[in-house]
Amino acid sequence: MGLRPGKCYRSKDKPAFSRLAIKVHRKNYIGSAPYVKTRQFNMGNPLKNYSHVVDLIVGESIQIRDNALESARISVNKSIAKLAGKDNYFLKIRIYPYQILRENKQAQGAGADRVTKGMSHAYGKPIGRAARVRKGQKIFSMLIDEEFIEAAKKSLMQAQPKIPCKLSVRVGTDVASIGTKPKRVRLIEEKKEEEAKGEEAKEEKAEEKTEKKEGKADKKAELKKELQKEKLKEKISGKE
Repeated sequence: MGLRPGKCYRSKDKPAFSRLAIKVHRKNYIGSAPYVKTRQFNMGNPLKNYSHVVDLIVGESIQIRDNALESARISVNKSIAKLAGKDNYFLKIRIYPYQILRENKQAQGAGADRVTKGMSHAYGKPIGRAARVRKGQKIFSMLIDEEFIEAAKKSLMQAQPKIPCKLSVRVGTDVASIGTKPKRVRLIEEKKEEEAKGEEAKEEKAEEKTEKKEGKADKKAELKKELQKEKLKEKISGKE
Protein backbone atom coordinates (compact mmCIF):
# COMPACT_ATOMS: atom_id res chain seq x y z
CA MET A 1 0.00 0.00 0.00
CA GLY A 2 1.31 3.48 -0.89
CA LEU A 3 1.90 6.35 1.48
CA ARG A 4 -1.26 8.20 2.50
CA PRO A 5 -1.47 11.94 1.68
CA GLY A 6 -0.24 14.47 4.22
CA LYS A 7 -3.72 15.97 4.74
CA CYS A 8 -4.63 12.84 6.72
CA TYR A 9 -2.13 13.78 9.45
CA ARG A 10 -1.75 17.58 9.24
CA SER A 11 -4.31 18.50 11.93
CA LYS A 12 -3.47 18.72 15.66
CA ASP A 13 -6.90 17.61 16.89
CA LYS A 14 -5.50 14.53 18.65
CA PRO A 15 -3.42 14.68 21.86
CA ALA A 16 0.36 14.45 21.70
CA PHE A 17 1.59 10.85 21.42
CA SER A 18 5.30 10.73 22.10
CA ARG A 19 5.77 8.69 25.29
CA LEU A 20 8.88 6.53 24.88
CA ALA A 21 9.98 5.13 28.24
CA ILE A 22 13.30 3.40 27.59
CA LYS A 23 14.32 2.86 31.23
CA VAL A 24 10.88 2.23 32.76
CA HIS A 25 9.33 -0.26 30.36
CA ARG A 26 5.99 -0.56 32.16
CA LYS A 27 5.32 3.11 31.31
CA ASN A 28 6.16 2.67 27.65
CA TYR A 29 2.83 3.12 25.84
CA ILE A 30 4.18 2.97 22.30
CA GLY A 31 6.29 -0.15 22.02
CA SER A 32 8.50 0.22 18.97
CA ALA A 33 8.84 3.74 17.53
CA PRO A 34 9.43 4.25 13.78
CA TYR A 35 12.81 5.63 12.78
CA VAL A 36 13.17 9.27 11.74
CA LYS A 37 13.22 9.75 7.96
CA THR A 38 14.88 13.17 8.21
CA ARG A 39 18.51 12.26 7.61
CA GLN A 40 20.29 15.51 8.43
CA PHE A 41 19.49 18.59 10.50
CA ASN A 42 22.60 20.74 9.83
CA MET A 43 23.97 21.45 6.35
CA GLY A 44 26.53 23.77 4.77
CA ASN A 45 29.55 25.48 6.27
CA PRO A 46 29.19 26.04 10.05
CA LEU A 47 32.63 27.60 10.59
CA LYS A 48 32.16 30.80 8.61
CA ASN A 49 31.04 34.10 10.20
CA TYR A 50 27.78 35.19 8.56
CA SER A 51 26.03 38.57 8.65
CA HIS A 52 22.33 37.64 8.26
CA VAL A 53 19.86 34.88 9.15
CA VAL A 54 16.81 34.00 7.02
CA ASP A 55 13.98 32.09 8.74
CA LEU A 56 11.19 30.02 7.17
CA ILE A 57 8.01 30.46 9.25
CA VAL A 58 4.76 28.46 9.18
CA GLY A 59 1.40 30.27 8.97
CA GLU A 60 -0.71 27.64 10.79
CA SER A 61 -0.58 25.26 13.75
CA ILE A 62 -0.17 21.86 12.08
CA GLN A 63 1.71 18.57 12.05
CA ILE A 64 4.51 18.08 9.51
CA ARG A 65 5.59 14.54 8.75
CA ASP A 66 9.27 13.65 8.76
CA ASN A 67 9.20 12.59 5.09
CA ALA A 68 7.88 16.07 4.19
CA LEU A 69 10.71 17.65 6.20
CA GLU A 70 13.23 15.47 4.39
CA SER A 71 11.80 16.37 0.97
CA ALA A 72 11.84 20.09 1.83
CA ARG A 73 15.40 19.84 3.17
CA ILE A 74 16.66 18.25 -0.05
CA SER A 75 14.98 20.89 -2.23
CA VAL A 76 16.22 23.86 -0.18
CA ASN A 77 19.75 22.50 0.17
CA LYS A 78 20.16 21.78 -3.54
CA SER A 79 18.82 25.19 -4.52
CA ILE A 80 21.03 27.25 -2.19
CA ALA A 81 24.11 25.15 -3.03
CA LYS A 82 23.65 26.04 -6.73
CA LEU A 83 22.92 29.73 -6.15
CA ALA A 84 25.43 30.57 -3.39
CA GLY A 85 27.97 27.75 -3.36
CA LYS A 86 28.55 24.95 -0.87
CA ASP A 87 30.71 27.01 1.50
CA ASN A 88 28.66 30.22 1.66
CA TYR A 89 25.66 29.16 3.76
CA PHE A 90 24.58 27.18 6.81
CA LEU A 91 21.13 25.57 6.88
CA LYS A 92 19.50 24.21 10.05
CA ILE A 93 16.18 22.43 10.67
CA ARG A 94 14.69 23.98 13.82
CA ILE A 95 12.08 21.28 14.63
CA TYR A 96 12.24 17.57 15.42
CA PRO A 97 9.54 14.92 14.67
CA TYR A 98 8.72 13.76 18.22
CA GLN A 99 5.04 13.04 17.52
CA ILE A 100 4.42 9.37 16.67
CA LEU A 101 1.57 8.78 14.23
CA ARG A 102 -0.67 5.74 14.57
CA GLU A 103 -3.26 4.16 12.35
CA ASN A 104 -5.87 1.41 12.55
CA LYS A 105 -5.05 -0.35 9.31
CA GLN A 106 -7.94 -1.96 7.45
CA ALA A 107 -8.12 -3.64 4.07
CA GLN A 108 -10.30 -1.89 1.49
CA GLY A 109 -11.83 -3.04 -1.75
CA ALA A 110 -13.39 -6.28 -2.92
CA GLY A 111 -13.17 -9.10 -0.38
CA ALA A 112 -11.95 -6.78 2.36
CA ASP A 113 -14.53 -8.13 4.82
CA ARG A 114 -12.40 -11.25 5.25
CA VAL A 115 -9.36 -9.24 6.41
CA THR A 116 -10.65 -6.24 8.37
CA LYS A 117 -11.49 -6.47 12.07
CA GLY A 118 -13.63 -3.34 12.31
CA MET A 119 -13.35 -1.50 15.61
CA SER A 120 -11.43 -4.15 17.51
CA HIS A 121 -7.99 -2.76 18.54
CA ALA A 122 -8.97 0.62 17.08
CA TYR A 123 -6.19 2.36 19.03
CA GLY A 124 -3.88 1.79 16.05
CA LYS A 125 -0.22 0.99 15.52
CA PRO A 126 2.75 3.37 15.05
CA ILE A 127 3.26 4.10 11.36
CA GLY A 128 5.49 7.20 11.27
CA ARG A 129 6.65 10.43 12.89
CA ALA A 130 5.67 14.08 12.68
CA ALA A 131 6.64 17.44 14.17
CA ARG A 132 3.91 19.47 15.89
CA VAL A 133 4.41 23.19 15.16
CA ARG A 134 2.50 26.30 16.19
CA LYS A 135 1.62 29.32 14.09
CA GLY A 136 4.62 31.63 13.61
CA GLN A 137 7.21 28.99 14.52
CA LYS A 138 10.52 28.74 12.64
CA ILE A 139 11.07 25.43 10.87
CA PHE A 140 14.18 26.29 8.80
CA SER A 141 16.92 28.85 9.47
CA MET A 142 19.70 29.77 7.05
CA LEU A 143 22.81 31.78 7.86
CA ILE A 144 23.99 33.75 4.85
CA ASP A 145 25.95 36.83 3.80
CA GLU A 146 24.16 39.97 2.63
CA GLU A 147 24.92 39.39 -1.05
CA PHE A 148 23.06 36.03 -1.05
CA ILE A 149 19.90 37.07 0.84
CA GLU A 150 17.66 36.96 -2.24
CA ALA A 151 19.04 33.54 -3.16
CA ALA A 152 18.30 32.32 0.38
CA LYS A 153 14.69 33.57 0.16
CA LYS A 154 14.18 31.87 -3.19
CA SER A 155 15.69 28.61 -1.93
CA LEU A 156 13.64 28.50 1.28
CA MET A 157 10.41 29.01 -0.65
CA GLN A 158 11.24 25.80 -2.55
CA ALA A 159 9.84 24.06 0.54
CA GLN A 160 6.31 25.46 -0.08
CA PRO A 161 5.03 22.48 -2.16
CA LYS A 162 6.35 20.04 0.47
CA ILE A 163 4.85 21.62 3.61
CA PRO A 164 1.01 21.46 4.03
CA CYS A 165 0.49 25.15 4.96
CA LYS A 166 1.39 28.68 3.90
CA LEU A 167 4.99 29.73 4.55
CA SER A 168 6.70 33.08 4.94
CA VAL A 169 10.32 34.27 5.03
CA ARG A 170 11.86 36.70 7.51
CA VAL A 171 15.36 38.24 7.39
CA GLY A 172 17.24 39.19 10.55
CA THR A 173 20.71 39.75 11.97
CA ASP A 174 20.53 37.72 15.20
CA VAL A 175 23.11 35.21 14.00
CA ALA A 176 24.27 34.23 17.51
CA SER A 177 20.87 32.69 18.36
CA ILE A 178 21.57 29.72 16.05
CA GLY A 179 24.09 27.09 17.07
CA THR A 180 26.25 26.69 13.99
CA LYS A 181 29.11 24.51 15.11
CA PRO A 182 28.79 20.72 15.10
CA LYS A 183 29.22 18.80 18.33
CA ARG A 184 32.66 17.54 17.26
CA VAL A 185 33.94 21.09 16.66
CA ARG A 186 32.43 22.35 19.93
CA LEU A 187 34.09 19.55 21.91
CA ILE A 188 37.49 20.31 20.33
CA GLU A 189 37.15 24.01 21.14
CA GLU A 190 36.04 23.27 24.71
CA LYS A 191 39.07 21.01 25.19
CA LYS A 192 41.36 23.73 23.85
CA GLU A 193 39.79 26.29 26.19
CA GLU A 194 40.20 23.94 29.16
CA GLU A 195 43.83 23.31 28.23
CA ALA A 196 44.46 27.05 27.88
CA LYS A 197 42.86 27.68 31.28
CA GLY A 198 44.97 24.89 32.80
CA GLU A 199 48.14 26.40 31.34
CA GLU A 200 47.19 29.84 32.66
CA ALA A 201 46.55 28.39 36.12
CA LYS A 202 49.93 26.62 36.02
CA GLU A 203 51.67 29.83 35.00
CA GLU A 204 49.94 31.74 37.81
CA LYS A 205 51.00 29.10 40.34
CA ALA A 206 54.56 29.18 39.04
CA GLU A 207 54.61 32.99 39.32
CA GLU A 208 53.28 32.79 42.87
CA LYS A 209 55.96 30.27 43.77
CA THR A 210 58.69 32.44 42.29
CA GLU A 211 57.32 35.49 44.10
CA LYS A 212 57.28 33.56 47.36
CA LYS A 213 60.84 32.36 46.78
CA GLU A 214 61.96 35.87 45.93
CA GLY A 215 60.20 37.18 49.04
CA LYS A 216 61.87 34.56 51.19
CA ALA A 217 65.24 35.34 49.63
CA ASP A 218 64.74 39.06 50.29
CA LYS A 219 63.82 38.32 53.89
CA LYS A 220 66.90 36.14 54.31
CA ALA A 221 69.11 38.87 52.83
CA GLU A 222 67.62 41.44 55.21
CA LEU A 223 68.16 39.14 58.19
CA LYS A 224 71.79 38.60 57.16
CA LYS A 225 72.34 42.34 56.87
CA GLU A 226 70.81 42.89 60.30
CA LEU A 227 72.98 40.15 61.80
CA GLN A 228 76.09 41.62 60.22
CA LYS A 229 75.22 45.08 61.58
CA GLU A 230 74.70 43.64 65.08
CA LYS A 231 78.04 41.83 64.88
CA LEU A 232 79.80 45.02 63.82
CA LYS A 233 78.18 46.90 66.70
CA GLU A 234 79.32 44.19 69.13
CA LYS A 235 82.89 44.35 67.78
CA ILE A 236 82.99 48.11 68.04
CA SER A 237 81.62 48.07 71.59
CA GLY A 238 84.15 45.34 72.59
CA LYS A 239 87.08 47.37 71.26
CA GLU A 240 85.97 50.40 73.19
